[in-house]
Amino acid sequence: MDVSECESRTVRETMELQHFSHPHPLVFFKYQTVASEEVDPEAALCLGCEKPVEGWSYGCNQCEFYLHKGCAELELAPQIQHPFHPKHPLTLLPAPYFGECDLCGKELRGFVYNCNDCMFDLHINCALLQSSIAANFPNSLHPHPLFFIQNHNNEVKPDCPVCQKPISGPFYHCLDCRYPRVYNLHKECAELPLEINHPYDRKHPLALLTQSPPHPQKCSCYLCRIQWEGFVYSCSLCNFDLSLDDFFSPPTITDASHEHPWMLISRKMWFVCDFCGTDGNHSPYYCATCHLFVHKNCISLPRHIMITRHRHTISLSYSLRQNQVEDWMCKICYEEVDISYGNYRCPASCCRYIAHVCCATDKAIWDGTIMLEGYDERSDEVVHEPSNLITDVVEQISIGELMVASEIKHSYHDHNLRLTFSGKTKDDDSQCDGCTRLVSTPFYSCEQCKFFLHKYCAELPKQMPHPFHKHLLTLSNTHDKNGYSWCSACGRWYHGFQYQCYEGECSFKIDIQCMLLSETLKHPSHHEHSLFLVHNNQETSCSACFVKLESEDVAYRCMKRCDFSLDVRCATLPLTAWYKYDRHPLSLTYSDDSEPSQHYCDLCEKEREPNRWFYYCADCDNSLHLSCAIGEIPYMKLGNKVKFYVHKHPFTIVKNIWNCPPCKVCREVCNGEALECKESECNFTIHWGCKWSLM
Repeated sequence: MDVSECESRTVRETMELQHFSHPHPLVFFKYQTVASEEVDPEAALCLGCEKPVEGWSYGCNQCEFYLHKGCAELELAPQIQHPFHPKHPLTLLPAPYFGECDLCGKELRGFVYNCNDCMFDLHINCALLQSSIAANFPNSLHPHPLFFIQNHNNEVKPDCPVCQKPISGPFYHCLDCRYPRVYNLHKECAELPLEINHPYDRKHPLALLTQSPPHPQKCSCYLCRIQWEGFVYSCSLCNFDLSLDDFFSPPTITDASHEHPWMLISRKMWFVCDFCGTDGNHSPYYCATCHLFVHKNCISLPRHIMITRHRHTISLSYSLRQNQVEDWMCKICYEEVDISYGNYRCPASCCRYIAHVCCATDKAIWDGTIMLEGYDERSDEVVHEPSNLITDVVEQISIGELMVASEIKHSYHDHNLRLTFSGKTKDDDSQCDGCTRLVSTPFYSCEQCKFFLHKYCAELPKQMPHPFHKHLLTLSNTHDKNGYSWCSACGRWYHGFQYQCYEGECSFKIDIQCMLLSETLKHPSHHEHSLFLVHNNQETSCSACFVKLESEDVAYRCMKRCDFSLDVRCATLPLTAWYKYDRHPLSLTYSDDSEPSQHYCDLCEKEREPNRWFYYCADCDNSLHLSCAIGEIPYMKLGNKVKFYVHKHPFTIVKNIWNCPPCKVCREVCNGEALECKESECNFTIHWGCKWSLM
């Protein structure tokens, strides 16, 4: 190395930058990364663009704050006057904890231009897009003026409310419509004619409407069955609606999956699609050679797909017009599959996995990836690389013919871990650092610190599919800035390991408790029948807690179609719990036929609702609310510190049993898990649910 290189290196290693986004000076350094094609969940992220830090960068190690060199030195105006928000200037700031861009609707990340008074935010790329006002747009059915935006590089990609498809290329944007989502329209959709003549209805012109007109309850027309959203062409006299998907249908389609062309029949007619087995009431495509009627969307069905519900590739089968001599049950919805129509099934000779076409290609089930012809799952297996995060087996012991690792090194702990087959920990409240459940044998432990891992948790694979989510999930032990995470499946806050999705902008996270669940469940609360996993739970309520489920929530439903559903939060409740004044375990109980005067919790002494689940000891006649028995935060680890932005000090999670102090906010006794600020100037305890009141 010559003198100039040494001098350059010294300057780089000592250079500092005072950046507007951070209170401490940022040091210029070279961030070393390990070359790998896999997503590294431990990688430091640039706070400017939210991408992994690599190469020469600026950073504050004290705060774990890093910026790429290019992001730190980006020449951006500290304030701008933007046509989308003419009332106030926008100031360049780091993205807030939560929120969405008011142009593209995506989560705020990196740096943004912000108006704090109006809670208005724009990503940097969105703020720099070229735009021009298109006030009083002549063909628009929208009540507000629209801005025309070039979008040359497709920075903005939310779904268009007209056609329900992703934005690409130029589009129109409404400044006035921000909630519940931003309003962006394709240029082509915004410029649609207000009235058309169409062969579907030769008597009357069809008028463009922002939504399908109201139909009778339980209407069986095409749009009602598919629950169409978006604009439609409609004839009120004939009670006929035409979706934009049908409006743009070409007269002939050729597709590599079929040897003959498909011809559009432009008229109303009832038919059953020979590929998906569901009916339609107009505009099928027809193969004159094979005499097949199909929906437009079914023409391009992929031949081979992979879903997280099954370990093999499943293939589209056109077993048309066969006599069904045995019952085939869809492994997704658990209803009969009529194999005289198309279906997806596993080609493996020993596997009988089968699913309806509509079930297998549902957006909640399938991520859209098409498998190539001749793909073999075994080609992806890595023989020499371990699948879990045990980096070294220090010592082994023999148990019969089986060799077991008695001492290991694990990626998520600095010290060696030793295996225990029997006995207890010194502290009966010790929790596994993987799943946060109470430690039970066999488990690994650290002799130098309180770190425990169940043997199962230590051997968790680095990547796993799960039926709750359509993408492959990666094992991680990192949490957000506050030191904990929120499970996308059960809605609980948790510590410990998690499986996380790193696909695109997907933010799905799941704790180890929920990861242990499968697509079917046998639960003692409904012992008559098994339950199966359902993704679309709109207008359904959990039979245990009676909470109304959202359409995106996963839940379990009875296979025999009983009126019984169980959300993941209730499905993962422990079957037993402990009460400090009872030497017996309390059992999870699903109904209470005792006298109304007995419907009280023995811990908080408040009334219980008789139709809600509770924990009960028959020997001592003790009854407890669910939250009183297992706590508000059962999957947060005692002793861990968490941050909360409304308080300047970190909190410690504690469990109070004797001489419990009252909560600082509600003044009631913190009898169980609570948050404690141990700083001398504060020195108070607060319930988890009361922490928001500190604001």
